[in-house]
Amino acid sequence: MPTQKTYGVERRTFLKYMASLAAVPLLDRQVEGRVTRQPKFTAYPFSLGVASGEPSHDGFVIWTRLAPKPYEGGGMPPEFVEVQWQIAHDEAMTQPVASGAAIATPQLAHAVHVELRGLEPDRWYFYQFKSGNEVSPVGRTRTTPRTDVETERLRFAFASCQHFEYGLFTAYEHMAQEDLDLVVHLGDYIYEYAGNGKRVRMHHGPEIKTLDQYRTRYAQYRLDAHLAETHRRFPWVVTWDDHEFDNNYANLVSEEQGIAPEELLYRRVNAYQAYYEAMPLRKASLPQGPHMQLYRKVRYGDLADFLVLDTRQYRTDQPNNDGNKDLTGDVLSPEATMLGDRQESWLMSHLIRSQATWNVLAQQVMMARVDRGQQEGERAFSMDQWPGYDVSRRRILQFLADRSVPNPVVLTGDIHNNWVNDLLLDFDNPDSRVVGTEFVGTSISSGGNGSATVPYYQKVLPKNPFVKWFNAERGYVTCTLTSDEWRSDYQVVPYIDKPGAPLEMRASFVVEAGRPGAKPA
Repeated sequence: MPTQKTYGVERRTFLKYMASLAAVPLLDRQVEGRVTRQPKFTAYPFSLGVASGEPSHDGFVIWTRLAPKPYEGGGMPPEFVEVQWQIAHDEAMTQPVASGAAIATPQLAHAVHVELRGLEPDRWYFYQFKSGNEVSPVGRTRTTPRTDVETERLRFAFASCQHFEYGLFTAYEHMAQEDLDLVVHLGDYIYEYAGNGKRVRMHHGPEIKTLDQYRTRYAQYRLDAHLAETHRRFPWVVTWDDHEFDNNYANLVSEEQGIAPEELLYRRVNAYQAYYEAMPLRKASLPQGPHMQLYRKVRYGDLADFLVLDTRQYRTDQPNNDGNKDLTGDVLSPEATMLGDRQESWLMSHLIRSQATWNVLAQQVMMARVDRGQQEGERAFSMDQWPGYDVSRRRILQFLADRSVPNPVVLTGDIHNNWVNDLLLDFDNPDSRVVGTEFVGTSISSGGNGSATVPYYQKVLPKNPFVKWFNAERGYVTCTLTSDEWRSDYQVVPYIDKPGAPLEMRASFVVEAGRPGAKPA
């Protein structure tokens, strides 16, 4: 009789793992017990700043975390602490709109997530926290337009891959000065690796595995002034990739050989909880042990639906032992999945019902089927990206075509390069129908100082005529949307190993509504 499996793991092993998690406290509980309402802090408690996210037409999430000693577990006693908050129309906080109090709990590292509702649509607000005699910086955020009112414009930036050690977050220094409605982060917000003293900056500690280690790593990143300022000035929509947990993981499978699933998932409990604690997410994303639903929809009036995806937690293992391989073997398995059945059904359901002008898939890994083979006749495709899950990739592109989904645009991170790709219904036919556009953003800092070209890619680009542009510098992408046009401006910084790099616009591409495919602006 074949061995029963659950999530691809032998049932006996899975049950052992579930038993090991029985002692992990549930996070979604009402606070009971004594609350400290006038705490006295050993240092400034709002060292990690403030943030906002998940905007809707009548509200958003505002976030902070009490951490007077961020490198010492936060430096807070194991007590419930009251944190007051206020929303105002002005930065001086003299025109209050709403106020209240939240409880910062030790179970969540004294992080606070306040979900606001009942506010006016399509306007900016300011917010601030107070605990004891200390006040936080004043944050700025906004609500989205209503969906039944014509939206004139949306301007947002998207970014990913910010390895702290490889360089400065100069790109965020420039992003914070932009006129944006939103920031979208596509993953690799932190990196899990041990500190390396030979780089521009150095991680604290070893490769992170415990909850305290993950919390400290997020604190180290959030202490960066440029990242903190960009959080303070704009609402964010976030999703993760792999480095928020462990490089190239796939659901319950580590990239390292010999890691037991229960060991990996216990580490995932820590990683997912720390991610929630650090991000301005709604309570709906509160993790349940090693599971955390991050896929969701964020609407921006009638102009754009952001369908935020999770391409890590539900995928099957990378086929053909990962790497760059031909499309054979497990790549062609109908059971291989990038999103999992439930998330893929959710995605299709929302796409088919969408009434937005632009349908945006905010996700992690490249969807275009880039052939990386360098030798004549050689075919090689990334098994970690969508080409490694070819049946699933084809199914989604076919769905976009068959259902005439309006103006699909895929936003991608992960690869530390800039790309502009037409998404073809059949990549084996260069003249195939274009069903969507993919804008791939480079890294904020991962990989160190970039360059305009890379010899490896210069060899393979001629094999991929659907690639409209490539660049390997550091930076981010600014997108401006109207009902008629999508414009993506590729912004780069020429170096990140020292401060002061200027911002340079390297290229601009547009997509006309109703006509998929990118053209130079």
